[in-house]
Amino acid sequence: MLDFSRYDWLSFDCYGTLIDWESGILRYLQPLLQSKGRAASRDRILNLYSEFEPHEQAGEYRRYRSVLECVVRDFARELGFAVSDSEAAGLAESIQRWQPFPDTVAGLRRLRSRYKLAVLSNIDDDLLTWSAGKLEVPFDCVVTAQQVESYKPCRKNFEMLLDRLGCDRSRLLHVAESLYHDVAPARSLGIATVWVNRRQGNAAASKLVEVRADVEVADIRELADLAAL
Repeated sequence: MLDFSRYDWLSFDCYGTLIDWESGILRYLQPLLQSKGRAASRDRILNLYSEFEPHEQAGEYRRYRSVLECVVRDFARELGFAVSDSEAAGLAESIQRWQPFPDTVAGLRRLRSRYKLAVLSNIDDDLLTWSAGKLEVPFDCVVTAQQVESYKPCRKNFEMLLDRLGCDRSRLLHVAESLYHDVAPARSLGIATVWVNRRQGNAAASKLVEVRADVEVADIRELADLAAL
């Protein structure tokens, strides 16, 4: 168990950790696939997404809107249907309707009573603004992939976060759902981590890799409980 009193900052991944991105992804892709006569199960959609998104984020940096457009086209290619430009762009547009998990807002409010809070997200600045208001809690620092021009798990994103915070990495605790995007690179830099294990069943939109966080919790409420808030 971590000594939570040693940390000044908590940094959070946003989508998948605070915002229910899997429900958002499924609410867009399932009707699209059905309209094309290519209905697929929840598990298949999420497993394909967990492959397509990191592939599209690799290589030269592109805005997240472009990444998501390419992900939709990857589904079309994989499942054998045609997709229009507006349909490809629709997944990114759907982010404005994605909602926080039920535990997010209350948990963040409790944590903010003791810690400074940061967001480290694989997103564009303008897309994040759609979600920021729903979180209801102001963050002291926000670092996006657009600002860094790279995507987690690149260590560059975490290094910029540390630079912006101006604190020793021993005073930062990073909280995330994705072992691949967040826990593994944070641990490689000596940053303590909390895995928010929101996985349901055998499939998830983020890749599962062999790495252990310092602490595992089911949600943000449990994290606040552990921090004795």
